[in-house]
Amino acid sequence: MEEKMENEVLENKEVVAENTEVTENNEVSSEEKVEVASPAKKTEKSTVRTAVSQEKADNKKFDKKKQEKISTRREDSEFDKKLVDVRRVAKVVKGGRTLRFSALVVVGNKNGLVGVGNGKANEVPEAIEKATASAKRHLISVPIVGTTIPHNIVGKFGSSNVHMFPAPEGTGVIAGGSARAVVELAGIKDIVTKAHGSNNKINGVKATIEGLKLLRTKEEIAALRGKNVDEI
Repeated sequence: MEEKMENEVLENKEVVAENTEVTENNEVSSEEKVEVASPAKKTEKSTVRTAVSQEKADNKKFDKKKQEKISTRREDSEFDKKLVDVRRVAKVVKGGRTLRFSALVVVGNKNGLVGVGNGKANEVPEAIEKATASAKRHLISVPIVGTTIPHNIVGKFGSSNVHMFPAPEGTGVIAGGSARAVVELAGIKDIVTKAHGSNNKINGVKATIEGLKLLRTKEEIAALRGKNVDEI
């Protein structure tokens, strides 16, 4: 009997020891799970933060693009443009001929600012856009007295000469196709012009621009000479 009792006590001790080992193993595994889960939560938080920061950056870029579009629309509304000429040009290279389009555009606000630009591209709309951007980068100011120019002037470019004369109010714009576009967009309402030499539209437009650059008012000439307007 005593031996049986001892055997039962030993068996109970072994069962208790096994249960304690199992509980310890479970506790260790739960701790490992917690340790494993904590960095996962950290990575989730970091990914959320990066996503939020990216969204903010994208929103800022979108706002900048909106502002740029609005500013370009305002600039486009301020200036009028005229397409003077579109030509197909060819460039001969080793592999053959590459065909493109060349556009000549005049831009002005009809209040003393005017510019001319030339653009080339594989398609006509792209060439017009390039020419318009170039014309806006090369604007000049034109002095206007009333509705006409201050004095006679001759504009020269290449073999083209454009003579410009002031005219009384009501005369209107008497000019050819290339010079008319420049004069009208500059805001001159009464003028007489005569073109001599080459009939090339590019030369005619640039000769008109060169002539308008040379215009001076009485006040400007008096300031250069250091005199009053009455003394000239």
